[in-house]
Amino acid sequence: MKQIRTALCSYGMSGHLFHAPFIEANPGFELYAVWERNKDVAVKKYPKIKTVRNLEDLLMDDSIELIIVNTPNITHFEFAKQIIEAGKHLVIEKPFAVTGNQCHELIELAAKYHVMLSVYHNRRWDSDFKTVQRVYNSGVLGELVDAEFHYDRYESNLSYKTHKEKPTLGVGSLYDLGSHLIDQALVLFGMPASVYGYLDAFRDKSQVADYFDVKLYYKEFVVTLKSSYFVKEPQAAYILNGKNGSFIKSKADIQEAQLQKEIAPNTINWGKEPASEQGLLHVLKDGPFKKEKVPTEVGNYASFYNGIYDSIRNNQPVPVLPEEALNVIVVIEAAIKSNQEKKVINL
Repeated sequence: MKQIRTALCSYGMSGHLFHAPFIEANPGFELYAVWERNKDVAVKKYPKIKTVRNLEDLLMDDSIELIIVNTPNITHFEFAKQIIEAGKHLVIEKPFAVTGNQCHELIELAAKYHVMLSVYHNRRWDSDFKTVQRVYNSGVLGELVDAEFHYDRYESNLSYKTHKEKPTLGVGSLYDLGSHLIDQALVLFGMPASVYGYLDAFRDKSQVADYFDVKLYYKEFVVTLKSSYFVKEPQAAYILNGKNGSFIKSKADIQEAQLQKEIAPNTINWGKEPASEQGLLHVLKDGPFKKEKVPTEVGNYASFYNGIYDSIRNNQPVPVLPEEALNVIVVIEAAIKSNQEKKVINL
């Protein structure tokens, strides 16, 4: 197995939790370098890693095949463009970029330079979403009437990361948490016909949206995506109502919590939710309505990097198509426009 020499563009939370552990654990990759502006944090965890102080050092190293763009959203386009023009494969942390035009340009550039491009929509491999996906695809709910996805938290303080609180393009919970919910909705249901969005800010002195309520209108049903920073008591994260009944599921994927505890991927009980978090299915079944608990799928973000390896070495499709990630940005832009103009936006 020829390893893919890989570099990270930063070693904050994204690099530390969501990328480095999976690259290190995968025998198909070599975690080779990290760009840290003025610290040396990564080398304490990974003693063999090379620390660089600028992007040019990564671009000029001919041995590096793959670079992970996991920097602030507003920088994704600029850094990705340089990486593609250097002829290197790349994974961009979600969101893909901050405008649809930027996404289009990167897709065209990647094709021109014959490099692999994918976007890290890792929440496709959450245990809870995989379970929802299995239930929906089974058809047990019958014709869908409506669905509601939540990604809530309780955080009244502004972020210590100042770039996340500046009212610039690409900032706010719709780009942050909304990217996950929108991608999950599009994976299940495809692109909607139209979008309505309401955004607001409820934290003291907040200048960026920390609340959103987005409606995706399909021909036969509607999907609601919601997020608030003021939800103290956990609520159902997924609610699907069909003509045969309903399915509800909590947001209970444990992978992020495991990573925070420095538990390595692919170890015993990786990605296995507690049995207490099983979803509830209440549908017509063999005559009468029946309620039953639904066993939860196992979550595994490692599947993403398995797919990246197969794409680079075996010419397989990338695990997240850039066109799919572009569609997430199209919906975000429509929701923002809807909020500004107070009307439904047709796609």
